[in-house]
Amino acid sequence: MKSLKELYRIGPGPSSSHTLGPQRAASLFKARYPMAHHFEVELFGSLALTGKGHLTDYIIIKTMKPKDCVVLFKNRKDLKHPNTMHLMAMDEQHKLLGEWTVYSIGGGAIQIEGEESKEGADVYPHHSMKEIEAYCEAHSMELWEYVNHFDPLDDYMDTIMNQMMATVDGGLEKEGVLPGDLKLKRIARELKEKADVCRSAAEQEKLLLCAYAYSASEENASGSTTVTAPTLGSSGILPALVCYYHRILGYSREQLRNGLKVAGLFGNLIKENATISGAQGGCQAEIGAAVAMGAAMAAYLRGQTTRQIEYAAEIGIEHHLGLTCDPVGGYVMIPCIERNAVGVLRSIDAAILAEGISDLRKHKVSFDMVVNTMNYTGRKIPIELRETSLGGLASVVPLK
Repeated sequence: MKSLKELYRIGPGPSSSHTLGPQRAASLFKARYPMAHHFEVELFGSLALTGKGHLTDYIIIKTMKPKDCVVLFKNRKDLKHPNTMHLMAMDEQHKLLGEWTVYSIGGGAIQIEGEESKEGADVYPHHSMKEIEAYCEAHSMELWEYVNHFDPLDDYMDTIMNQMMATVDGGLEKEGVLPGDLKLKRIARELKEKADVCRSAAEQEKLLLCAYAYSASEENASGSTTVTAPTLGSSGILPALVCYYHRILGYSREQLRNGLKVAGLFGNLIKENATISGAQGGCQAEIGAAVAMGAAMAAYLRGQTTRQIEYAAEIGIEHHLGLTCDPVGGYVMIPCIERNAVGVLRSIDAAILAEGISDLRKHKVSFDMVVNTMNYTGRKIPIELRETSLGGLASVVPLK
């Protein structure tokens, strides 16, 4: 498996596969052909169908500057990957200098056809939670120590944690309307104000978590800088947990760093053995994966055992199997923002449930089993419900 640096990335919203991935592809292509007079980029599949709402064309044109770039939305069915883009470098006579076919495979990662992966070398020798648990047991390690052993990145995790909190803070300072045809009002700040005066401690906790998740998600939807966790569409859950556990419950930065490492380990396994791309696996691959990561982090912070952490992550993703990705208007707003708020609550619920059940009986469904099932389920979800905005809520909710 790759380093957690390839999972947690900092970049512009609103989508890791439709904004951050294309930005990386455009930047690499521009560097490969500095002699080009101008560029042309063709978008296919989900990139074409939801690219306007995801700011795909905007970020490509911005990245290619000062050179001119034309972005075309195309329709083709014989695609190797649902997020396919074709980049062309042209001279002054409009003669082709070079071209790439690039797949945006989720979480900001890309694959250039015919070239070696740009996603870094493998650093982890194991490919399943069963293998990782066996290694940790044999070497008397906790999961965060396993990450430290193969992938030391405390400084990087500090950067990630700082950006997560900065994204939440940025959203809490803003009011108004999110960009795009939906004209969706920002509500994170007002939700936080409601939480601050809530008389019920239980309700206050939930409203604060939701306010943090809304804040990060609203910032992402507006194209601001945030962190893939594991994607940008699901980037409200872990920042909400980080802010709540650090600022409200007083957990140390070291504890939170370790919590993010544990969460990242589960996200990495989903990325390797299934997918974190909504266009490939529906929203189970984004929110489902993020809830599993959040559940693992919450379980670790609650002092649970490795088996209980694994169970929490399994619960987190099992009950999102089959979740569709049907963004209204192609924007990462409805149902995405609200879904992040629900997801952060489910993360904590999963951790509590795992601890409560684990000493009553041995759970029969392992994390590895549910990831394999998620991969199968994702292939069975109709294309209309995999980030194309052709069905589901996207087909019934009016834009204006």
